[in-house]
Formats: sequence, C-alpha cells, structure tokens
Amino acid sequence: MRFAFSTNAFTKVGAEDAIASIGAAGYEGVELMLDSPHLFPLDATPEKVDSIRRAASDAGLCFSNCNAFPMAAVGDTWHPSWIEPDADLRRQRISHTKDALRIAGQLGASNISTEPGGPLPDGMSRAEALRIFVDGIEKVLPAAEKAGVCLLVEPEPGLLIERTDEYIEFAALIEHPKLALNFDIGHFYCVGEDTAEAFRKLKGYARHVHFEDIAASRKHRHVLPGDGAIDLPGVIRTMSAEGYDGWITVELYPYEDSPYETACAALKYIRANISPLVA
Repeated sequence: MRFAFSTNAFTKVGAEDAIASIGAAGYEGVELMLDSPHLFPLDATPEKVDSIRRAASDAGLCFSNCNAFPMAAVGDTWHPSWIEPDADLRRQRISHTKDALRIAGQLGASNISTEPGGPLPDGMSRAEALRIFVDGIEKVLPAAEKAGVCLLVEPEPGLLIERTDEYIEFAALIEHPKLALNFDIGHFYCVGEDTAEAFRKLKGYARHVHFEDIAASRKHRHVLPGDGAIDLPGVIRTMSAEGYDGWITVELYPYEDSPYETACAALKYIRANISPLVA
C-alpha cells in the first residue's frame, strides 16, 4: 500500500503550492482536486496541466487519484449531480466527468472519483434515479476508455448510493473494465456499517481508498486518524489480508486552516500505527 494526501485540504493555496507541501510532508502520492482553486476542467489550459504535472514531478509524487466529485466552481459539492431533474444540469455533470477523465490521462493518473449519483431529488423514486445515474455513467465510459483512466464511484452518506448493498446493486446494472469503486473508510462507518466487513464485500470493486477517521457519533465530518472511533488498524489489516495493495489517500478537507500541519500529523499516525501492518 502507498499513501497519498488530497489537495482538497489546501483550498487557500493553488495546486502547485499544495503539491509542494504534500511532498514536503513526506507522502508518496497526491490526489488532485479537479475543482477550483486547483484544476477545474473548464479552466485547464495545456500550460496549467503541464505546470501541475511538473510540480508533482519536482515534489517526487505520483497522482493517486483525481477527485472529480465536487463542482464548486459552478455549483457545490454535490451539484450539478448525475440525477438532477433538469437534463441540462445532468449534461453538465457528464461533460465535466469526460473532461476530468481526459485531464487525468494527461497528468498520468490512473483514475478519477465521482459522486454516487447525488442527493435524491424530491419526487424522484430511487429506481428512476438509479436508471438515470446508470445512463449517465454509460455516456462517459467511452471517454474513460480513450483516456485509459478508470472512473471510480464513491458511496457517500445521504446520496443515492451510500451502503455496500446499494453499490453492489449498481455494479450489477453496469459492468465495464474502466468502472470501479473508490472505497471511503469513513463513509461506510457513518452509515452504520462495519467498515472492515464492508471492504470484504466490496474488495473486488475497490481501486482506490480514502482514509480518515470519524467521531463515535458517526457524524459525517472527517477527522484526523486516531482522533475518531474507527478501528483504522483493524480495517487496514483486513484490506491487507484481502490483497489490497493500491493507493490510500488521506482526505481531510475540514482542515483548510492548517493543511500542512494536518498532513504531517496524519502521516505520523500512519507511520506509527498503519505502516507496520503492511510492511
């Protein structure tokens, strides 16, 4: 397993400065947020993409993932979603994802992550929302193939897909070599699941992992590893036993006032409590 840190904790600086800080903290990889202020696809000139690629190289970092989940540059974290009642808004999400796949390919990233449908709109049945989501995903998979980049769906509390059984239901409806799962450890804990058992059930789909802790209240707020109630070493033991050896990205976006210090503290926890389990 290799450890990265997400730039979405560094929203007060540009992508290049965020990448340099993550490298200085001692990580092997970086997850790039494909949203403002880092690299929103509509603003991604060839010069900007090249600048970010060089920043990662200079910092000695690989791209663990590109996070195409939020669209705050034109909406917010969840909107425009895949399941908006307005077809024009759905097309905006589809276009954004196609562009994100292309840019990830230019950066040399293996995958991007996206939201699991979105918040269920009032008056829309779950069955209809799932149908619309699958239809949207099918429209972007040719772009994933062309870019050589995997599209990862990330279950999240309160959205269309938040639990293991819901992801498995979705996966049964659409199978493609460039479609897989971004397994966020804290998200499954928030919805009351045993996180280690959730990984056992979803191990065949997981291509990337988000790593953070969550308070015992199970409120959806990412906290520093070790400051919450998840048995993170136990989850990692399970992941290792099940054969996962990919990227694990620390995602601590609430710490925008102290991102570098937070990145260092998280890596200190990882080296003391996690790395010995996977050495």
